[in-house]
Amino acid sequence: VTITTRMLVSHLSGIRHYEKDITKVKEEKEKVNRALKLTKSHQDKEQKEKEGKGIEKTDCVKHKKEHDSETKSRHSKPGRSDKEFEQEEYYLKEKFESVIESLKIFKNDPLFFKPGSQFLYSTYGFTLLSAVVERASGQKFTDYMLKMFRDLDMLSTVLDDNEAMIYNRARCYIYNKKGRLVNAPYVDNSYKWAGGGFLSSVGDLLKFGNALLYSYQAGQFKNRNSKLLPGYLKPGTVAMMWTPVPKTEVSWDRDGKYAMAWAVVEKNQQYGCCRQQRHYASHTGGAVGASSVLLILPEELDPEAVGAWPEAPPRGVIVTIICNMQSVSLSSTALKIAREFDKEKRAQ
Repeated sequence: VTITTRMLVSHLSGIRHYEKDITKVKEEKEKVNRALKLTKSHQDKEQKEKEGKGIEKTDCVKHKKEHDSETKSRHSKPGRSDKEFEQEEYYLKEKFESVIESLKIFKNDPLFFKPGSQFLYSTYGFTLLSAVVERASGQKFTDYMLKMFRDLDMLSTVLDDNEAMIYNRARCYIYNKKGRLVNAPYVDNSYKWAGGGFLSSVGDLLKFGNALLYSYQAGQFKNRNSKLLPGYLKPGTVAMMWTPVPKTEVSWDRDGKYAMAWAVVEKNQQYGCCRQQRHYASHTGGAVGASSVLLILPEELDPEAVGAWPEAPPRGVIVTIICNMQSVSLSSTALKIAREFDKEKRAQ
């Protein structure tokens, strides 16, 4: 078979994640698909009620559903239901000197499916991707990334190295089997630098988001303002990264598809004066003792009016949350925050 870097970056390679048993993976995917079908059926039912009986009852159902969901979220403890963290490989303590060396963990394991045919989120797929970067750049992956972080002015973003003295490093927490809050266990992330091996801050992640959003929008201002500096990436590159890839799925956002290392929701509105789906890109992060999210909601630019705008890019809302607690769901919170800021900006 042939595995391309595009397959790796969109999790279509067939390389396993932490679970080695393909039967369990298939069972979990079927369970998720059933849940999605039930959700879609419920949404279709609500739509029919709205069309047949008016919008008032539908709104009541919607508000009750949101209230019940928020109440359940407030009274449930985070970090206790994520079975992924039961996998032994999450807690590896072996130190690898290079990403090439760390490939030995999975390189002899069978592929779960033919590359390009199915989606399976794989941290090890990104470990292989980091090896590609290492060979293509001619330098260690970690050195290459740290130079990039310096270019982006992300000076607080470093390797999650246990031995190094890192200023303001936070202590991480998990719930044990008895439901008590305890310190997260020691792990060595040298086997997955690309998939979860860096420490950062909300300030640095905002810089990262702004750099991407600037790159995405800069092309629209290019011919209007010659003084505008180019983005860190080409506009077409970011657009490609934020374009949904067929056969992918996203567990944390039912409206989204996976693109290239990003979950993406496309702009969509089926009915007037009804639910409007904005275009945004996001990604969550989960590690032993920590959770995070970065969400980028670009402002919808009018190409005809760009030249008259006093403000240059980036234009939009960027939300990032970092929590030193394992298995905390943050994506819906980030989206709500982004929408509130966007609404306030539109009202000005």
